[in-house]
Amino acid sequence: MQQTFTIRTHEREALYDITREVRKVVAGSGVRTGAVAVYAQGATAAIMIQENWDDSVQRDVVRLLAQLVPPGVWEHDRQDGNGDAHLKAGIVGPSETIPIIDGELGLSRWQNVFLCEFDGPRAARPVVVTVLSAAI
Repeated sequence: MQQTFTIRTHEREALYDITREVRKVVAGSGVRTGAVAVYAQGATAAIMIQENWDDSVQRDVVRLLAQLVPPGVWEHDRQDGNGDAHLKAGIVGPSETIPIIDGELGLSRWQNVFLCEFDGPRAARPVVVTVLSAAI
């Protein structure tokens, strides 16, 4: 089963919790044992599993990547000024795979799924969720 939803982003760089949306897709699939792949469609966005309790962790991720990959110094900036966004998305990666255990996401208590926006704001960031059932 596969479903796409969109997220509206409001900042140039931020993490957006999409766990609820992913859980809804998994619940609707009826799969009890398997895996779910979460994929950000876009060359300047990514998917990350990160701590869900303290928002400072998400801000720290953005701050760390800004220090590692500063804006305005990359060859691609000459085309459209977002070279850093492409590099950050490549470092984090476009997808995560999560086990489905007893019909639930196999995340720990302190983990959630985040869309990482590196070139916002965007009216609609597509996220593709693919649910795979384990053959038993």
